[in-house]
Amino acid sequence: MLEKLPDAIGHALHGVRAGLDEITFNTIGLRAGMGAITVTSLAFADHAPLPERYTADGAGRSPPIDWIGVPEGAAALVLVVEDADSPTPHPLVHAIVVDLPPADGGLHESALPSADHEGSGIHAGLNSYLQAAWMPPDPPPGHGIHRYAFQVFALATAPNFSTNPGREELFEALSAHAIASGLLIGTCERHDGSIKLPDLAPAGPLVAG
Repeated sequence: MLEKLPDAIGHALHGVRAGLDEITFNTIGLRAGMGAITVTSLAFADHAPLPERYTADGAGRSPPIDWIGVPEGAAALVLVVEDADSPTPHPLVHAIVVDLPPADGGLHESALPSADHEGSGIHAGLNSYLQAAWMPPDPPPGHGIHRYAFQVFALATAPNFSTNPGREELFEALSAHAIASGLLIGTCERHDGSIKLPDLAPAGPLVAG
């Protein structure tokens, strides 16, 4: 996929990014005073690199995610994972999960379906490649650090989601029913393969021996 792009394209698109302001967490218009959910992972710290195992350079499995602070009265939870730094107008969706139990809890490693793994039978929505699966981080070489936003939302009512809801359907449900949210960011960077020679000091005058 994107790891096959030439390094030059990654460099050329370095300043082209969707931006954190465009992730679902920052665009659904949650009202002031809404609940805060704490989202963590045993695999990585907030704003720290994702282990290779969970990226396109490794096994490509979904990482473990945990959350606490779900408010009383929540009817369901949803998870959406987006790449805030994709060179696209909107963040790329890497995973959507709906109809999660309305309580503190989490998803274990490989809970989402992936290329060679069926997952644990959770209700997965469509990623940006129109697959009901985990799309492992796969930033273009030389594009710089990408931030992957793991976002958990609590809903006051449990919508009747379609078989594989996409970002638009999820966004509508969150705008109408979200009562709390939480955010965890993991990073990934694929360095380019170009060889950079060190700067050389100018040679001094030759002295005859």
